[in-house]
Amino acid sequence: MREIKIFILSDSVGETAHSVAQAAAAQFSNFQINYQRFPFVRTESLLKTVLAQAEKDQAAVFHTFVDRKLSKMATEFCQKHDLPYYDVITPALDTFSGITHTQPANHPGTVHALNDNYFDRINAIEFAVTYDDGKNASGFLEADVVLLGVSRTSKTPLSLYLANRNLKVANLPLVPKAQIPDEIWQVDPKKIFGLTNDPEKLNDIRRQRMVQYGLNPDTMYSNTDKIKEELASADKIFKKIGCLVINVANKSIEETATLITESLGYNEANK
Repeated sequence: MREIKIFILSDSVGETAHSVAQAAAAQFSNFQINYQRFPFVRTESLLKTVLAQAEKDQAAVFHTFVDRKLSKMATEFCQKHDLPYYDVITPALDTFSGITHTQPANHPGTVHALNDNYFDRINAIEFAVTYDDGKNASGFLEADVVLLGVSRTSKTPLSLYLANRNLKVANLPLVPKAQIPDEIWQVDPKKIFGLTNDPEKLNDIRRQRMVQYGLNPDTMYSNTDKIKEELASADKIFKKIGCLVINVANKSIEETATLITESLGYNEANK
């Protein structure tokens, strides 16, 4: 498998450039992508050193410099030395300059500033951890989102993903014949989302989980008939609540989260 080296350069943490590179690389699964991140590159001397290494390694360069001088230097170096490159941020800055008829502040890392939005996100993450897996039923009444589903329907990772978008999420695993907390019936059904899966897919996920634990994968936990019973029981609860049901079988965490936020009419910028 051919290896492709990608250098991620930024005068901040480089998360944006890394995400863009990963999103594009996902369409080229036959190649091994090797990412190297160089955050907080804020001096010309450091930038020259990193670019020299990129030339030596024949790496492609993805960069996000809000400092126009550093951005220009990176672009011109790549052009001069025939290195593939992508300037992630400059076109966007130019677009906003055109819209606002003003110049950007050119402050690296502004998106990660320790403002109220940042601390709201931290609180949301702490909330998701505290009220994960039905640990405390009182959380359902305080949550922005309540996730219900049988085991291995991505409740916890989805809770944390939504928490990173400033939503307080509590989740509850559904087990046949188990008592549903009274608090669930007091929550607005619009805030509740039922997560389901295809029996075959869930069987495969659970078997893999057992193997990871070093246990026998052929148990009642991964039995297809048992799984079908669990899903049917959960579906009855979803119908009784009247909540939106999402089949996560062929959906990424991001796709499921988008369905939830769109259903809520959620606008992160106004959170």
